[in-house]
Amino acid sequence: MFNNKTILITGGTGSFGRKYTETLLKRYSPKRLIIFSRDELKQYEMQQEFNAPCMRYFIGDVRDSQRMVQAMNGVDYVIHAAAIKQVPAAEYNPMECIKTNIHGAENVIHAAITNGVKKVIALSTDKAANPINLYGATKLASDKLFIAANNVVGTGVTRFAAVRYGNVVGSRGSVVPFFKKLVNEEADSLPITHPDMTRFWITLQQGVDFVLKNFERMQGGEIFVPKLPSVRITDLARAYGPDKKQHIIGIRPGEKLHEIMCPADDSHHTLEFDDHFVITPSIKFFGRENDFCCNALNEIGAPVKQGFEYNSGSNPRFLSLDDILAMEANA
Repeated sequence: MFNNKTILITGGTGSFGRKYTETLLKRYSPKRLIIFSRDELKQYEMQQEFNAPCMRYFIGDVRDSQRMVQAMNGVDYVIHAAAIKQVPAAEYNPMECIKTNIHGAENVIHAAITNGVKKVIALSTDKAANPINLYGATKLASDKLFIAANNVVGTGVTRFAAVRYGNVVGSRGSVVPFFKKLVNEEADSLPITHPDMTRFWITLQQGVDFVLKNFERMQGGEIFVPKLPSVRITDLARAYGPDKKQHIIGIRPGEKLHEIMCPADDSHHTLEFDDHFVITPSIKFFGRENDFCCNALNEIGAPVKQGFEYNSGSNPRFLSLDDILAMEANA
């Protein structure tokens, strides 16, 4: 569906955007692939690797509504990946997080509707479910904006959905590169926030593939959640530093012990499919009634039990030490 189409990725120089670009260029022949981001150095570095004739690099910020409208001229599909993502950074710089994650989402929606973009998928996070930190709260607000946009568009063609998943193996700023750095520096021990902490675990390629598939699945209004394994933070430390001691440093500001992707409070809106869940809209869309139990690929889902919660701590599938290393090797 991406052949001879124009695709725009906000925050396109990030880990996700680079992998998404690599995958699109390998599998499809897009007409144009636009990387929209605010860091000229990262764009310059990315151009050295991805310089296909279809590539376009736009300097801009999702906070700038006029620039977003200009950048989406003639665009068919949008992946909204731009965000302030670091939990402590958001706690200490709350208004900057709000401006990018909430006001930026509003600008993306406005630009997409103005230009008649066909489909938009926004990247969410497990931290948006029952949020306790500002980053999660802003992403929950962003999710609500994108879902409601399917009503705001009225008779227009644009459809919006969101994808929510867990921690990405080896992404910039994540714990795995940090552990590796400490091991390479021959640190005496590895810092552990809490011995019971768990997280959902996904590779960058799995995240990209899930988003690609959901462009085909979506009808507009869904929050897509993949079924993922969980990992214990202590097992991560053992996998990458098997001979290292561990010392407890305490949970950081705004951090959870376990992450949730499908809250129990949303169980009456949650459908289970073979390899993913869908959280359906809590609002009715004007002029259309989607049966989200059957998606655009004719995959069939069923309602989960009342009170169901998809929680990294109670997840039935946990990665072993060998699984952790194998997952990264195959990322």
